[in-house]
Amino acid sequence: MMRVHSLVLSFLAVLALVHSSQVRYDGYKVVRVVPQKAEHVVALKSLQGQTGHDKVDFWIPPRQVGVPVDISIAPALFQHLYASFTLWGIHPVILTHDVQEKIDAQTQPRLNVGVDVDFDYGKYHSLSEIESWMKSITEQYSDKASLFEITKSYEGRTINGIKIKTTTESKPAFWMEGGIHSREWISPATVIYMTAQMLETYDSNKDMKDFVDSFEWYILPVFNVDGYEYTWTTDRMWRKTRSKQGECVGVDPNRNWDMEWCKEGASKNPCTDTYCGPSAFSEVEVKGVADYIKGIPNVRGFIDFHSYSELWMSPWGYTKELPKDYSNMDAAGKAACDALKAVHGTKYDHGSIANIIYVASGSSADWTYGKLDIVYSYGVELRDKGLHGFLLPADQIIPSGEETMQAVIALAKYITEH
Repeated sequence: MMRVHSLVLSFLAVLALVHSSQVRYDGYKVVRVVPQKAEHVVALKSLQGQTGHDKVDFWIPPRQVGVPVDISIAPALFQHLYASFTLWGIHPVILTHDVQEKIDAQTQPRLNVGVDVDFDYGKYHSLSEIESWMKSITEQYSDKASLFEITKSYEGRTINGIKIKTTTESKPAFWMEGGIHSREWISPATVIYMTAQMLETYDSNKDMKDFVDSFEWYILPVFNVDGYEYTWTTDRMWRKTRSKQGECVGVDPNRNWDMEWCKEGASKNPCTDTYCGPSAFSEVEVKGVADYIKGIPNVRGFIDFHSYSELWMSPWGYTKELPKDYSNMDAAGKAACDALKAVHGTKYDHGSIANIIYVASGSSADWTYGKLDIVYSYGVELRDKGLHGFLLPADQIIPSGEETMQAVIALAKYITEH
């Protein structure tokens, strides 16, 4: 352990020499390492707890021996860390040679979308473009879709969702949300694509009509609006909210729910990306969404879309113990994964959050299941498995949307039948 401690101290000494006045990622590399022994996991967790995402950013955090860890590393630290990893015997593989190049590719000249301009579902869009699209599509399909206001964000933005209700009779409700972590752009893009399909093909596709008619749909394309805006204007790799937390900024909105809050898998350090906040529901966005969901009668399904890793996950997140409803939860998750794979061959794994990815307390799916008894509550990690990570090329948006749409249809069918 002394060797691990010295390696950590050596790394932190180099880290202290690095200073960046701009949030750019020129020359940043993303590497994958696979810890071979317990002391490797301990050392990686020590680094994770003491670094800022603008210098060393754990895209996939250390979990256990034999499980890959993905890390974005600043140029000034790369040679030192690469040598350290090699010395440890966990030989790094470079997944991305220049993070900024991938960021630039995602934000190539795009349509300046307004309400009278066709929306390109194969591109990533800014918050203002998404808001214009939400207004436009609910006006176009006003017989079955409407905007609803959830709350105001920390910076005063309105958080809106789209409700789809196609019959006058009362139906069970289904909630889908994207963009709780602001840098995970494929999440809002996929949710937007699916919403459009639900409305645009409703009259021409009987299977889609039956699917949409089976629930009242509450869809939140961009949960963390302040953070998402910040990824477009200032820092593409920003994850948290934008609330002031002493000398640091932001809370992880998926560690801030009032369910086993701030236990294992969450940080009490305000400067880390998994900071749980000063209290449960401290973030106005999280509290506002939770209060809104509580006010919806008979919610039967809940999905919080994330990226990346291709996982369909059910509670619990805070413990590896399985809940009493796990057999049904996982059977429904398997049905979703099977339907998803049938579209483009993408293979998702399914299981409980803590067992399939890592322990994470204070998460949305744990809260909706544990507090509201929504049995079919899921956190879904979308494409890919790490080749592009958070910087998934835009040409994968529509394939992601197509396969995820079929997964949700299969899930809804399972819930209806069971």
